[in-house]
Amino acid sequence: MPWTTIEVEKQDKFIIDDESQSGRIISYKDALYEALDQSMDRDSRVFIMGEGIDDVSGVFGTTKGLHEKYGRHRVFDTPIAENSLTGIASGAAMAGLRPVLVHARMDFLLLSFDQLVNHAAKWSYMTGGAVSVPLVVRTISARGWGSGAQHSQCIQGMLMNVPGLKIAVPATPYDAKGLMISSIIDNNPVLFVEHRWLYKTMGKVPDTLYSIPFGKGAVRKKGSSVTIVAISYMVIEALKAARKLEAENISAEVIDLRTIKPIDEEVIFESLAKTGRLIITDTGPRTGGAASEIAAIVSEKALNYLKEPIVRVCCPDCPTPTSDVLEKAYYPDSETICDAVRGILK
Repeated sequence: MPWTTIEVEKQDKFIIDDESQSGRIISYKDALYEALDQSMDRDSRVFIMGEGIDDVSGVFGTTKGLHEKYGRHRVFDTPIAENSLTGIASGAAMAGLRPVLVHARMDFLLLSFDQLVNHAAKWSYMTGGAVSVPLVVRTISARGWGSGAQHSQCIQGMLMNVPGLKIAVPATPYDAKGLMISSIIDNNPVLFVEHRWLYKTMGKVPDTLYSIPFGKGAVRKKGSSVTIVAISYMVIEALKAARKLEAENISAEVIDLRTIKPIDEEVIFESLAKTGRLIITDTGPRTGGAASEIAAIVSEKALNYLKEPIVRVCCPDCPTPTSDVLEKAYYPDSETICDAVRGILK
């Protein structure tokens, strides 16, 4: 699957061109808008609730104008009461509706853990499958603009150990639309993680409805020297790193997992059989996160492929700084990945 990454205007705006796909080139945020619009048009049970979804910007443009098109009974703003609203959305899902609940900042998803972890994720199991909970929780994570310790966290790793919960981490516009549609039609609760630096990413997206299966990763760039498994926005940085490394005659294979619960193990193992070296990069902290789980899976099931120890490229185990200078030091980027690759190849 040949992919190219082209910088356009700003660091956080890219065109990701998949030559195997057809469609217009649109942004990540517009792909999400289209997924919601088409899903609501197809199924009257789908509704959207959350803070700021009917304001002028409409959650970075992803819900802009939908309240006018579908009415305020299907697209409506909510109070700042995260746990209660998650419970309301879960109850609506159990009653047969298909809610999409928007948590504008992942940090405050912590307030919803009781309803999300103890109720939404468990009801199908506790009723022997008699009750489904088709709930989508959209949550926006990561680096802002000096947002600091309480508004910049990526806590998807915390929720990977919750049975009954699926987690999508799309990095491209094509995947944003396809995985959102898949999440809405799924009968299980789905945490849909959006990194705010991805909203300006551009890519080919069909104008029709389509879905992407959970647990099916993608090779974004083929290579033979080292495997880089990337999650969410770090797919962009991994592709940038792979391009830089080509000038040093280093061939990096970049894998985008697309979902981290379930994880596509086979796409990782097939790559490691070629390269023998693994770097895992995630937007969350290093300890106990998604990268640690992937490293554990490889250690248990594919240790014989490894020529070198696994390397994790993640955020440090400290709260996010507010200072612009400290932010630059805190967040891993393409050069951090390049340094890790050079180190593992020594």
